Amino acid sequence: MAFATGCASKDDPVTQAAKAERAAGVAAPSLAETKSIAEEAFIYGLPIVMNYAVMNEYAVDKGGTQFKAPFNEIKNEPRVYTYQDTAVITPNSDTPYSLVWMDLRAEPIVLTVPAVDKKRYYAVMLNDGNTYNFGYIGSRATGNEPGSYMVVGPDWKGPTPPGIRKVFSSTTPFALAVYRTQLFNPKDMPNVVKVQSGYKVRPLSAFLGRPAPPPAPAVSFLPATTDGIKKNFYEYLDAALKYVPATAEDREVRARIARIGIGPGKSFEFKDMSLEHKAAVLLGMKDGDEKVDKWLTTGIKNVNGWNIGSFFGDRNFYKQDWLMRAGAAKGGIYGNDSIEAAYPLTRVDGKGEPLDGSKHSYTLTFPAGQTPPVNAFWSVTMYDGKTQLLIKNPINRYLINSPMVSAMKKNRDGSLTLYIQKDSPGKALEANWLPAPDGPIYLAMRLYWPKTTPPSILPAGEGTWKPPGIVAGK
Repeated sequence: MAFATGCASKDDPVTQAAKAERAAGVAAPSLAETKSIAEEAFIYGLPIVMNYAVMNEYAVDKGGTQFKAPFNEIKNEPRVYTYQDTAVITPNSDTPYSLVWMDLRAEPIVLTVPAVDKKRYYAVMLNDGNTYNFGYIGSRATGNEPGSYMVVGPDWKGPTPPGIRKVFSSTTPFALAVYRTQLFNPKDMPNVVKVQSGYKVRPLSAFLGRPAPPPAPAVSFLPATTDGIKKNFYEYLDAALKYVPATAEDREVRARIARIGIGPGKSFEFKDMSLEHKAAVLLGMKDGDEKVDKWLTTGIKNVNGWNIGSFFGDRNFYKQDWLMRAGAAKGGIYGNDSIEAAYPLTRVDGKGEPLDGSKHSYTLTFPAGQTPPVNAFWSVTMYDGKTQLLIKNPINRYLINSPMVSAMKKNRDGSLTLYIQKDSPGKALEANWLPAPDGPIYLAMRLYWPKTTPPSILPAGEGTWKPPGIVAGK
């Protein structure tokens, strides 16, 4: 703290930039202003940086362990996620994923989906570099019929071609399509693979059978990893903003963060800042991170220890609430709109005490007839409380979901109890066991396509259905 209050060298780039700005009649940022702007930049930029790092790991770094496929090629995962998947925090292990990172610069991309059995839920979520969910294809949004849909970048102008059911517009030239295909049980995987094989991704020219336009220029992305976000946050943000055009919503905040050397139109290079200003930036980052954490614990509805809220949506949903957008990303990036899936999350039991598998065994009991009300299915997933990643366990079970209920043991009154603990509750109850880590616990409940009429969890956190609290054992 004392270091951050020191004075900059008269010859450092910040001071020189300040002199130039004063000569032009522009007030240069002081140390206090630098700290404040850095805090704002962290809150505004956290989702953008997280997305940029995942894009690098999934679509750019071909030699990396998390690489999926190059841009505009779909990657079907004929499996569910496990503890070995570490690029995305709080990963869904309910539905095998298909992913495609889209480069929309040269021309639009057409996503074609097959006919899917009406009993099987599937959803294609479209997410851009701002982490806005800008569109949906699937059971709820468009039905289970086959069809082709066009995704366009921010500069696209043109008519809707024949054969296209709907056009979706991204605010950024690089965007992500996340496919979730319901898996009923392990033996059902070949049926999921068959559905996945029907997902097609083509440039518009290929879809229309026309010559392709000139390719977009090659991009040399600044290498980024999810592990490197904390250490390199502002460098990553500076790099990511090259591919996130300013919009009416964020033009002012973008102008402010450019004053400390971040993003297009910046006043100077961030790497050339004085040591004093760099220290102020780090303090601003710390304060911003604390605000995001506080929002995650207090800025949403608490119901029996579960935090429930509507975290994700399009640009109109966030309405420039950058803190909510940052909290949503940190809570679990690439989550669905609440109408597509609701997410009760918790780190505490029903009395507000921290969940810790090294200290307690826990139970979660749904009264008879009061399991989560959904049109598709529900689940409860276990994560390590420190990393928010799935945990290695002796039965390779990362969640309990509604398709598993028929094989589980019910109580005499018809209620259903889940046993949340690090050790097996015994053979008779093992079907009801959700293995926990030997330490802090983070739990996520997912309600896919939640019902909108009572009983319902919607509006998120205020609906007539409420998740029961977790009970600690003696």
